[in-house]
Amino acid sequence: MHHLSDKDLRTAFAGSGPAGGPCATDLRGRTVQPSGAAASLLSARTEFRLTRFWRNMRIRAAAGAAFGTLALLSFPATPAHADTAKGDTVFTSLDFSRTTVNVGTGTAQKVTVTATAKDGSGIKGIYGPKLVSPDDRIVHASSSSCTRPTSTTMKCVYGYTLDSDRTDYYDLRNSSAGTWHFTAEAAANDTDFYDLEDSAPVRVKRYAKLSNTQASPEPVARGGTLTVTGTLTRANWDTNVYAGHASQSVALQFKKSGGSTYSTVKHVTTDNSGRLRTTVTANSAGTWRWKFAGTGTTGTATAYGDGVALK
Repeated sequence: MHHLSDKDLRTAFAGSGPAGGPCATDLRGRTVQPSGAAASLLSARTEFRLTRFWRNMRIRAAAGAAFGTLALLSFPATPAHADTAKGDTVFTSLDFSRTTVNVGTGTAQKVTVTATAKDGSGIKGIYGPKLVSPDDRIVHASSSSCTRPTSTTMKCVYGYTLDSDRTDYYDLRNSSAGTWHFTAEAAANDTDFYDLEDSAPVRVKRYAKLSNTQASPEPVARGGTLTVTGTLTRANWDTNVYAGHASQSVALQFKKSGGSTYSTVKHVTTDNSGRLRTTVTANSAGTWRWKFAGTGTTGTATAYGDGVALK
């Protein structure tokens, strides 16, 4: 493995911004304006923060890794701090395309963050835009674009890709589930700055699934006993498979034939393998289903219903 130094990374992207574009993202995920040397764009504060960070951290990457892959690397983050600022620099808006992202074991999920910064002297750049997980892992933007709506503002749109396919160093771990934050620094032309460390949250959760509801016997006599079963699973990001979700409360719901809404009949707790099993009295024909409300780290799930007629 080749260890890339701070000097290596700075040199690699010197003057690499797209021609005519207002900004670019370097190997560390920093958004900068194109110039002859990317390092010259760093404010004194940004340079200090990055030097301190890279003194304590080293990115491990294959010697032949492409720049696009390096831009996405994820690694332990420094501890979170409160926002700090100098002068009149502010982030005037910060928007997430999705406030909750449920990630399974297959298709990667994407989230877009739009950040707008303002300063009376104008914004030089927005540096270090990244998402930080509860277990202090960092995900850098896989895409970025910036515009200058006015002489005093800069608006940047960052795209992030989240997956758990276990093929890359930056893939999710189970410990990564929960509340994430966006961090970045806006640097002004007059050396003012705003260091955003604790943004509004975006929740990244493990995808949950409920098997098709099974109710038997079918048909059932009015007033007879109906047995309803199912299984709750969720994505295991450490192994990239779905596994039973134990000790979870799941609602058993019923909708009468001809009706349009479900009502909760009872709650049932999954066993150690995520299985559900209960009995109810069949008083009406209709459809039974399972519904899981989710948790802070696991998404919601609704099973396909099973229609049962009376005989």
